[in-house]
Parts: sequence; C-alpha cells; structure tokens
Amino acid sequence: MIRFILIGLGGGLLFGIVDGLIGANPMGRRMAQPYGPIARESIRIVTGIVIDLFYGLAMAGVFILLYESLPGDGGILKGLGYALGIWFFRVVMYVVSHWMTFRIPTSSLVYTLVTGAMEMALLGVLYGLTLTPF
Repeated sequence: MIRFILIGLGGGLLFGIVDGLIGANPMGRRMAQPYGPIARESIRIVTGIVIDLFYGLAMAGVFILLYESLPGDGGILKGLGYALGIWFFRVVMYVVSHWMTFRIPTSSLVYTLVTGAMEMALLGVLYGLTLTPF
C-alpha cells in the first residue's frame, strides 16, 4: 500500500511538472493565447499541486482496478493500453468539446492532442512498470 501511495503521488507530481512544461514553453503559451480572455490572471499553485497529487493517486488506483482487463502481458504494454484509454477520455473528449464550443485554432487543439498523448503515455509507462494489483 505504501508503494501505491508513493507511486500515485509521484505520478501526480510528474503530471503537474509535465503540465507545467507543456503550458510554459513558448509554443504552449502561443497555443493557449485563444484562452487568454477567459483565463485567470494568476495560477493557484498550491491548489494545483494538491489537485495533481489527487489525480495521480486516482489514476494509479484506476490502473490497478483495470489491470487484469488491460491488453498485454504486463508492464509497458498494460501501461500504454491504459494511457490510450485515459488519453481518449481525458484529452480527446476535452478537445472535441472545445472544438464544438469555442473558436479555437486547430493548431491549439492538435497541440493539446499531441502533448496530452505524450503525457498520458509517460504516466501509463510509469504505472505499467511500477504498479500491479495488491
């Protein structure tokens, strides 16, 4: 159980760091410009960290719950299968709803799809290599 908690928190920390890198680089800032008029003026850092840590624990828990039903013999393949599912439900659905609701450039939506796929793959590999059901 301690291993699960540490890996879940580590995944949440990784999640936050990668999100920061995706949004803080010059291309990320350029792709986020269309959201400028509705974006907050400042980021709530502590709240964001707590949320990312919770997400890491939740995603690790769901990985363990789905472990037996994920494709592959174990390890990286199960992690990537999980990442594909999470990418669809978290990133693709977000992008499609934003495409339908807002006037967002296609390049911003594609950036979100690609970076989201990389982020989910990274987390999936982490969970696949380190987590198994109790």
